[in-house]
Parts: sequence; structure tokens; C-alpha cells
Amino acid sequence: MSVGTETSEFNSERLLGVLGDRVRTLRAYRGMTRRVLARDSGVSERYLAQLEQGQGNISVVLLARVAAALRTEASDLLQMRDGQTAEEVVIADLLRELSPDSHKAFLQLLSENFLLPVDSRRRIALIGLRGAGKTSQGKMLAEQLKVPFVHLGGEIELLAGMSTSEIFSLSGQNGYRRLEEKALMQTLRRFDRCVVETGGSIVTDAKLLNTLLTTCFVVWLHARPEEYMRRLISQGDVRPMENQNDAMSDLRRILSDRNELYARAHAAIDTNGRSIEDCVAELFRITPKGMQSGMHDALDA
Repeated sequence: MSVGTETSEFNSERLLGVLGDRVRTLRAYRGMTRRVLARDSGVSERYLAQLEQGQGNISVVLLARVAAALRTEASDLLQMRDGQTAEEVVIADLLRELSPDSHKAFLQLLSENFLLPVDSRRRIALIGLRGAGKTSQGKMLAEQLKVPFVHLGGEIELLAGMSTSEIFSLSGQNGYRRLEEKALMQTLRRFDRCVVETGGSIVTDAKLLNTLLTTCFVVWLHARPEEYMRRLISQGDVRPMENQNDAMSDLRRILSDRNELYARAHAAIDTNGRSIEDCVAELFRITPKGMQSGMHDALDA
């Protein structure tokens, strides 16, 4: 038997064990007997007993019926993590009953009461359109703070083993978003202190934007449309505007669509008519105390 096969069988056994434990725990929490669950799901008691013992290799259709009867999602039952608490079940139930607008308020409440305060954050994320100065300013700021500089677009290309244009060509927007999420989460796990340059459209993904806002000190670098265009042309980079009859009109529309999202950043810097050094000096001034104290620790080490 090959190593790959052994690994596959081990993971399958563990998944069935976790699934069985989760069904049994959630059924008990709901106050349901196995007979009631069988009635509500249309799955036999005998099969449910095998499932709860980690011996039932259940089909997707039957799993969906069991999940519906337990008032949960099939994906929740399949999470490879042991020991779901009663509190987690209650929280999941509450979230399912909340509206999308209430989700935002709930996330804000969690952020304010349980996450690291903004002024103690030790990661900085730069958002804004291409041409805002994220690369040049981010690198200079990272050097001053003695922390790694992470170009998220480069991390995405490393994960994919191909260029951004090839990713979009082969996998489209959804494929790129999946890689972007993976690259961001890997960066957050790898560095507790860093400066991250993000892609211009990351704010259009609510999950990724909220991840940035709850784990980083987020700064929006922005300029007038004319300034963006001037910088792009001076860099020889007009890719965002290819095949557009009215490039400036298109740029204004993109800014208009995203301004409200960019404005959710913790701070904003207007880069119009300013040198890189001047903007970085302002960036450094607004850098959270936690980040700067970490810089002193690095220098003393």
C-alpha cells in the first residue's frame, strides 16, 4: 500500500468519526431521540446508529437531509475539528437567524469587544487602486519598521505557479479570489508583524475585507483619477484600461463603486502631489503603537 493511500484512509476514518460525533452531539443538544431524527430526515435509525459510531459512509443527499433535520448545514457537520461546544452551536444558530445587515453589526461587536484593539495591531495592510503608491510606500515603511513586506499579488502567483493574467484566463474571478483568500490567510499565519500590499479589488470581497479590518491596521492610499492615470502611464502600465473607449470615465466609475468600501479603512492618506517620502512619513506617524513597540523590540534583540 502506498503512503498516499494510507494517508487517504486515515483522513477518511477521522472524517467519519468527527461526523458521527457531531451528529450525535447536535442531536442530543436538540433534545432529539434517534427515532425522531430518523423520522424527520427519512434516514433509518439503524443507519443513523452506524453514522454516529463513525461507521456510516453516508451519501451527500442523505447527509443534507440529516443536516436539515438537525437545523444546521451539511458543511458544518463535515468540519474536521473535534469537540464542538454547546456555545458554538448556539452561536451558529443565532448567526443563521440573523439578516446580512445584522451580520455586519455582529462582526463589529466582536471586533470591538474580543479582538486586538486597533492601536495594538502589529500588521499594516495597504488598500487602494493600482497607482496609489502601495508598493513603493509599503516597502519603505516596512524597512523603517524592520518588518517583512508582503506583496499579496506575488504570493498569489507563487501559489498558482503562474501569472495573474494566466490565473484569470484559466480560473476566472472566482479562482483568483480563492487563491487570494489562501494567500492572505497564509500571510496572517506566517507573520505577526508585517506590511501587506493588497490588490485593488480585494475590498469587493466582503469576507477578505472584514478579515483585513479585524487582523490589520488598514490604510487606504488614494489620489485623484487624473493622478492615478498619470502614474499608470508613467509606469507604462495601462492594463486596467485596455480596450476601453474612455479610460478616464472607466476609472472614475471604478473609484465611485469602491469608494465606500475603501472608506472602511482605519485611516486614509491622500497622496496627490506628494512625494513618497512625505507619504511614508505620515504612514509612520499613524502606525499603531503596538507596531512601533515591536520595532523597538527588534532593534534591541
